[in-house]
Amino acid sequence: MTETSVILALVVLTALAFDFTNGFHDTANAMATSIATKALRPKTAVALSGILNLVGAFLSVEVALTVTNAVVKIQDKTGAPKAELLADGGNGLMMIILAGLVGGIIWNLLTWLFGLPSSSSHALFGGLVGACVAGLGWAGVNWNGDGSKLDGVVGKVLLPAVLSPVIAALVAAVGTWIIFKITAGIAARFTDKGFRWGQIGSASLVSLAHGTNDAQKTMGVITLALIASGHWSDLENIPLWVKVSAAVAIALGTYLGGWRIIRTLGKGLTDINPPQGTAAQSGAAAVILASSHLGFALSTTHVATGSVLGSGLGRPGATVRWAVAGRMVAAWMITLPAAGLIGAVTWWVGDAVGGMAGALVVFALLVLASGAMWLRSRSGRIDHENVNDDWDGSPDLAAVPTPVPAVAAN
Repeated sequence: MTETSVILALVVLTALAFDFTNGFHDTANAMATSIATKALRPKTAVALSGILNLVGAFLSVEVALTVTNAVVKIQDKTGAPKAELLADGGNGLMMIILAGLVGGIIWNLLTWLFGLPSSSSHALFGGLVGACVAGLGWAGVNWNGDGSKLDGVVGKVLLPAVLSPVIAALVAAVGTWIIFKITAGIAARFTDKGFRWGQIGSASLVSLAHGTNDAQKTMGVITLALIASGHWSDLENIPLWVKVSAAVAIALGTYLGGWRIIRTLGKGLTDINPPQGTAAQSGAAAVILASSHLGFALSTTHVATGSVLGSGLGRPGATVRWAVAGRMVAAWMITLPAAGLIGAVTWWVGDAVGGMAGALVVFALLVLASGAMWLRSRSGRIDHENVNDDWDGSPDLAAVPTPVPAVAAN
């Protein structure tokens, strides 16, 4: 195998690994409330979400080849790599992509370890921004676009990160308040069953939308690497094997569950009942679909978290755990710079070693870091059997209570 082929293989493997982490990291967005209210059994919920993510990944690939254009300047408008980045056979461009993917994966795993819902898309964009700054300088990043529309890091990442959870929280709060007003005086046993079915429907819609949107990023990154290395030249289509592998990777990751984040979102922010869960998921689905129609990119994680928070605000007598919410917001605020720093450091390491050896070193470091975090997670294991245990208010967001009676957090 040539040096270019080895680097390409590492990029493809790393991209699919990112897609896998994207899947299990974001399962909570669709299924956390359905699991918390017992509308679906935990394993059934993640299996349903995985299937719908798989289907969604095949529904649209319209922007796959240009999805990174919003934040970095490594492609032209058609999706082709910029000519100046192909002087070395595309190896330099592939190293930037590899480093950016590593930044996204490491941040996804770190936030998963602490049970923190954060945006996988922002992690990927942050990693790519950091790698481009390190490899191409500050001019390699699309900060504001050309000023004619909301674009660049500010318009496509930072502004939606601020607005989306607020809008989702307002929608869910109003929806929850209306539901409890309408059903006031009706016994819960008559309403819970219907609302559980409503949860399943809205959660399924969010899963389908997630597969449609997020799988495109991996498809686009892999296809860009194929074009850069000379293994693909069609700028209008994605190779079938890329579509299939990306769809399977995100579906398998979703089925794995991401139980630590599901626990935080379903049990940590507020105690959720079926009417509340229906309002949260319906609000999230409405905001996601409306933003897609208007061409406004939103993080499904931010929308889902804002909706759960809003449902707690809209339910009379509900308790919102603001300390947990504050830690989530803090993670959101540092996602872009943290993933960017990891991406930049990774690029510097790969560039310092150079060539195929540099790419192998970067991949080895990724494997070591991922293995260390997985081993660390074993000491406080969370899975489908204990994901719904009462929240104990531990500083470790994902922690499960000890066998002694738990004290509800205020």
